[in-house]
Amino acid sequence: MARKCFISFKMEDKKYKEYIQNNLNIDMIDKSLNVSIDSDDIDYILSVIRRDYLSKSTVTIHLIGAHSSENQGTYEQRFIKRELQASLYNGKGNTRNGILGIVLPEANNAIFQGSYHCLKCGNSHNVVKIDNSTTISEFSYNYYIPNDKCHHDEDDRYCVLVSWHEFIKNPEAYIEQTFQKRETPIADKTRVRP
Repeated sequence: MARKCFISFKMEDKKYKEYIQNNLNIDMIDKSLNVSIDSDDIDYILSVIRRDYLSKSTVTIHLIGAHSSENQGTYEQRFIKRELQASLYNGKGNTRNGILGIVLPEANNAIFQGSYHCLKCGNSHNVVKIDNSTTISEFSYNYYIPNDKCHHDEDDRYCVLVSWHEFIKNPEAYIEQTFQKRETPIADKTRVRP
C-alpha cells in the first residue's frame, strides 16, 4: 500500500531527495515540498509546510548527511528541527508520522562504527552513533529513547535507521516498517522537543 511520505533534507543533500523521487520505483505518495515558499518569514514558511505537506503525510524521511548535526547550530537546522517536531506531534489536526532516518554515504562512517563486546550482558552490540554530532536531537532522542538496558532493540526505538545503500535495495520495506511504528507501544514514549 502506498504511504504518504515527506522528505526532510538539507539543501546540500538535495540530490538524494531527487534520486528517491525520480529514480526509485517506490509505491509512495510524495508529499514533499518541491518548490520554495515565497517568503522570508520563517514562521510563515513552517506553518505552510506543516499545514500543506506534513499534516497530509504519515512517514517523514529524514536524510542524514554530513551537514545534519545538532552541533552545527539550531539556526542552520531550524527547518529540519521543526519538520521533525511537526512530524512527531500527535494532536488535533495532526497525527504522528513514523520517522525514517536514511544515513547518506558521506555520514556512513561517522554513524556506523562497528561493534563492541558488552561487559554488562556479555553480548556483542553494534555501535551506531546517533547523537548531536551526527543528527538533530529530535531524531537522536526518539531513536535512543532512554531505558535501563545496555542496548536498544528495535522495539526500544521509535525512529527507524538505515544506510542509503540498504534503503535503495528495498525502500518500500523500510517505509512500511516506519509507518507501522506509529501503532507500537514505543510511540507513546516519543518526545517532540527533547
